[in-house]
Amino acid sequence: MSSPTGPASGLPVRMPRPRQPGRHRRPEPLAAPEGAPALVLAVPGTPGAATRSLAEEVVSIARSELPGLDARIGYLDGDDSEFPTLQAVLTHAAEERTARYEQARAAGMDVREPEGPVAVVVPLLAGPDSALLRRIRQAVMDSRIAADLTDVLGPHPLLAEALHVRLSEAGLARADRARLFTVATAADGIVLAAVGGEEAVQAAGITGMLLAARLAVPVMAAALDQDGSIASIADQLRTSGSQQLALAPYLIGPEIDPAVIEEAAKEAGCSAAEPLGPYPAIGKLALAKYTTALGIAPQQTQGAPVR
Repeated sequence: MSSPTGPASGLPVRMPRPRQPGRHRRPEPLAAPEGAPALVLAVPGTPGAATRSLAEEVVSIARSELPGLDARIGYLDGDDSEFPTLQAVLTHAAEERTARYEQARAAGMDVREPEGPVAVVVPLLAGPDSALLRRIRQAVMDSRIAADLTDVLGPHPLLAEALHVRLSEAGLARADRARLFTVATAADGIVLAAVGGEEAVQAAGITGMLLAARLAVPVMAAALDQDGSIASIADQLRTSGSQQLALAPYLIGPEIDPAVIEEAAKEAGCSAAEPLGPYPAIGKLALAKYTTALGIAPQQTQGAPVR
């Protein structure tokens, strides 16, 4: 027999922990609202096993940050079989939402007809690439599905962190400049390689300034897709006193053939780090674009969703 204060046996009772008052209390865990639009990651480049693994890891990170998130992957150059196209993924998301509504009505539930966007499309791009963004926007329009398209992931301090990590993994930068040790192969000048022409170079330059502050070495952005751009920036860095350069791809990975990065490093006469890949910050930034578009979290990244 139990009493108002607990079981008669005297066993301890786990009571709900009161919320900590004041500004230092822990925030309530965020979860995806019921019926929220899907997050659709728009993946550029030629799809393959490596690209799929990368994209799946990015959406896995996003799901871990927002329980209940409906995250999907649409390939800009997919084949609608092994690699579903962005247009097909959006169409399927809309069909599933309609089916859920009709099933609920058939079961006698009092539900409202779905409103608002079916999906929020997040380009898997670190910086602006007008050609790729135009294709993504066209795919969304061709699907005839109500979907919001966000801006690209950068520039952002988390991308500077990711670049630093990739350089340190390649032995081209110290992992932590606060520690008193050196790396023999550490670069004293960084060529930040972007794709997307002059607009992409300017945007990469913002993240480059953050990277320069982390490494305490000069960082200059150049365009992988403009002839002579990488070599020109490498010459500028050497003229200003840098002797040991490194190339840091300001790319997630699928946007460009890896051979282009290798050729650019040869052109600049230096070693190259790996692209950003599925670094945890990539999944978090993709989620931040999604939550900002829906207005369910404070804006975490620069830029605004494109309607």
